[in-house]
Amino acid sequence: MSLALRLLVFSLLGAVGVTDPRSALRWELAAIVVGVVILSFGLASLAFFFLRGKAGDRSLLFFGLFSCLYAIRLIFRTSLVRSSVPASPAFWNYSELVIDNFIVLPLTLFLIEIVQGRWRTALRWVLAFQAVFATSRFLLQVFQIGAGPRESAYHTVIVAYCMLLLVYPFSLARRGERMRWDMKAVFAGLGVFSLFVIYGNLLELAGVRGYDFEPIGFLALVGSLGYVAASRTYSNEQNLLSLQKELEIARQIQSAILPREVPSVAGLDIAARYLPMTAVAGDFYDFLVMDEKRVGILVADVTGHGVPAALIASMLKSALGAQIGHAAEPARVLNGLNLALSGKFEAHFVTAGYLFVDAEKQMVRYAGAGHPPMLLGSVDGGKPRAYREVESNGLLLGVSEEATYTAVELPFRPGDRCVLYTDGVLEAKNAAQEEFGASRFRSFLEIQASLAAAPLIAASLAELGRWSGRGEAAAREDDITLIAVDFQRR
Repeated sequence: MSLALRLLVFSLLGAVGVTDPRSALRWELAAIVVGVVILSFGLASLAFFFLRGKAGDRSLLFFGLFSCLYAIRLIFRTSLVRSSVPASPAFWNYSELVIDNFIVLPLTLFLIEIVQGRWRTALRWVLAFQAVFATSRFLLQVFQIGAGPRESAYHTVIVAYCMLLLVYPFSLARRGERMRWDMKAVFAGLGVFSLFVIYGNLLELAGVRGYDFEPIGFLALVGSLGYVAASRTYSNEQNLLSLQKELEIARQIQSAILPREVPSVAGLDIAARYLPMTAVAGDFYDFLVMDEKRVGILVADVTGHGVPAALIASMLKSALGAQIGHAAEPARVLNGLNLALSGKFEAHFVTAGYLFVDAEKQMVRYAGAGHPPMLLGSVDGGKPRAYREVESNGLLLGVSEEATYTAVELPFRPGDRCVLYTDGVLEAKNAAQEEFGASRFRSFLEIQASLAAAPLIAASLAELGRWSGRGEAAAREDDITLIAVDFQRR
């Protein structure tokens, strides 16, 4: 038999009253071990509660407190601990009085968290009564008043309370209410514990010194909770695996709606890069190719992150395709997208920028909807590109059907460059929580004027990674989309 199993057997035998003098020390040691195990369980429950940070579910907090108090009382009652710890008799006496009187309060608070409906109100009244009764009994014990009636009342109250725990599951069945499987396991453990407590207190009322089975009942309660915890962990792992599979499918779907490659347009060098914050995200970009010399480019950013934002971004795919008939008119494109999205959502909206490029006429048109301004880098003689913001912004898409949009038309010359982006570029933060910002982004683009479109985007993302101190592949605070359009020299 292993040492752990022997200690458990010894503790159970000691709990039921084995008093062989030759084994007394061994029984007390086993009781201490079981107390430490229960204390560890209680501390683990408390730690898990505070680490989860879920203030709405306090059942772990109250059960952890109850377990810790029960374990401390079990340990403190052993003569081995009392003889080993240099404390006065008053310390042992008052510590046991406090725990013995008030240990029931966290148990009732635990029950209030897990019971259904009207039972919570009833248990709150029970809690108030217990607090008053425990305080009164403690004071009567301190001043040694009415020992007989006082203890008879105490054992009667405990028996009545345990009977209440036994009745609860049956009351639900009578009203046709169903108890969840995990609550059935918890109340099964509570029922076993209550039976042992009732047995011990009835013996005390009868003045009979019997075996103390109560620690066995508590182990049954801990075992039921352990079963629930293990089952929930397994269920959560299965749900997590299922969620991960669904997210992977969502990621694949989102990747499918993004362009597989940039279009080939005579006289243009186009490059695009999309970096989602999570597996699925709310940035979107696409192209409306009219012919080999004309193309429309949309970049959009859905407010929020994750699956909801990704679903809205996927709607933009079909909505943009319906705008092909007037792809050369950015204001009409944004108006069409706005009508398609308005009234569909309450908490999510879309910023967007649409650029139409006519390489044959050497002209661009741009319109925005609450989006960061487009950057236009113009060549002035032999000087490097100097970037300026091009902004023609209307209301965010999806806010109102009455929103209107305007476009600005600009000429371009060979060597000029347009840069479209989402706010994840500007809002990237360093260790000091300082944002990368628009001016720093423009300065970087001007320094890298000699780079072609694709290398420029790669260098920009590398610079953002350097700025944040986490590298390009690290977790980002927002989605990032970058598109560069170069007007090639002939």
